[in-house]
Amino acid sequence: MTTRTTRGRPRGTTKRELEVIAMRLFTEQGFDDTTVEQIAAAAGISGRTFFRYFPTKAEVLWHQFDDEVASLRADFATVPDDVPMMTAVRRVVVNANRYRAEDVPELRRRMHLVATVPALSATAGAHYDAWERAVSAFAGRRLGEPEDGLIPMAVGRTTLAAARAAFDAWLRRADADLTVYLDEALLALERGFVKPT
Repeated sequence: MTTRTTRGRPRGTTKRELEVIAMRLFTEQGFDDTTVEQIAAAAGISGRTFFRYFPTKAEVLWHQFDDEVASLRADFATVPDDVPMMTAVRRVVVNANRYRAEDVPELRRRMHLVATVPALSATAGAHYDAWERAVSAFAGRRLGEPEDGLIPMAVGRTTLAAARAAFDAWLRRADADLTVYLDEALLALERGFVKPT
């Protein structure tokens, strides 16, 4: 009796699978010493197929961040008009950063890599800019101004700065949930950094 073999397309993969594999290899071998070919081989795909998912190996670690930008835009679109602008910004950003406990170690690894590997840090600008613009677009709608107007841009950039400070403090201390840090930093921004009495 012969065994039939099926030909056709090889097993597919997902961006998520590539991200998990890449993060493991980056952690074990270092970012610079990990090649696209190694990531692809571990995923059972070719190097050429890898580039259908991501333009570079650095971009592997940004796809969830980009998903967060899309989530921010969708959530800002549902904010009731009676919620003050900066209160809405704080709530939406905090809610977009709620993670299950089992996902936190991976999040910390990803953020540590982005913060400490120069090649990854160099790719951050475009992603942070998209995040800022999501906030600026909401602020512009609320203020009746273009999203690239001075105040909407200031809202987007100061919100990102406060959020990044919260992420950095959380990475260093790890003594509370990320949302605690985000809420504290964004509440301080909302109050104009005036200490409550």
